[in-house]
Amino acid sequence: MNLSDRIGFDAGSTRLEDALGWAAENGFYYLDFNADSGPNHLDAWPTERIRAVRNLAQKYDIHLGLHTLSAVNVAEFSPHVARAVDQYLIANIDVANRLGCEWVVVHAGYHFTADVPNRTEASIDRLTRVSRYAADTGARLLLENLNFEPDRAEVHYLAHNVEELHKFFDAIPPNRLGWSFTVNHAHLVPEGIHGFLDEFGAERIGEVRLADNTGEYEVHLVPGEGTIDFAALISRLEEARYRGHYTMAYGSKEQKLQSRNALAALWPGEHGQRQELRKTTGELQ
Repeated sequence: MNLSDRIGFDAGSTRLEDALGWAAENGFYYLDFNADSGPNHLDAWPTERIRAVRNLAQKYDIHLGLHTLSAVNVAEFSPHVARAVDQYLIANIDVANRLGCEWVVVHAGYHFTADVPNRTEASIDRLTRVSRYAADTGARLLLENLNFEPDRAEVHYLAHNVEELHKFFDAIPPNRLGWSFTVNHAHLVPEGIHGFLDEFGAERIGEVRLADNTGEYEVHLVPGEGTIDFAALISRLEEARYRGHYTMAYGSKEQKLQSRNALAALWPGEHGQRQELRKTTGELQ
């Protein structure tokens, strides 16, 4: 596969059959989706629908991933609610396995400033258990580094910087917990995108999630509208022999189509001439 073939998109809660149809029409081979609400709801997968989706994905050689909801607090420790979070993650893994998904994106949860040690411990314990279940059933979990929230905010995501992400990767081996590297989130902290790659390398990455921002706050802009150097990012990953997929987590359908071509042209190979993204449009210049 060339780079263009390895660039997919996040379909969110769009009906999976519709997302697969659009992917097939436009030559996309990777997509992930969410199953928390709407037509993809976790409880909306009878056997006949599972079979139809698997056949459609196989027909067009489309690789599927399931993206859990970051609003569900994986760091939960309150009675009864904590057990429900376990059940939520297991249910997502079960549906992903039934659909033949090749990855499941999970999160570390969030804390309320004063309870960081307890939340961190609860999150690591839960992901250790769940990752063991995933490995035993054939699923591959990828932990996403989430976004920085302003210092004065009461709620903050765990594993949003190198120090916090280390705690999870040190506790759970890479064969049970891979990495969903979200570059726009990494761009919001002092260590930056290359600081994450300096620390963790590319070996653990199972997915690279793409969007742009200005380094100030969480927003999903089309590449070229913010300040991320996508040419440097893609060059570094490809030169590090990363051969997994990239996921566009931004924009309309038209913007995704245009952006895929622009991103692919940033890496024509070791000896090709790289192009640059034009600000605000994502077009090549």
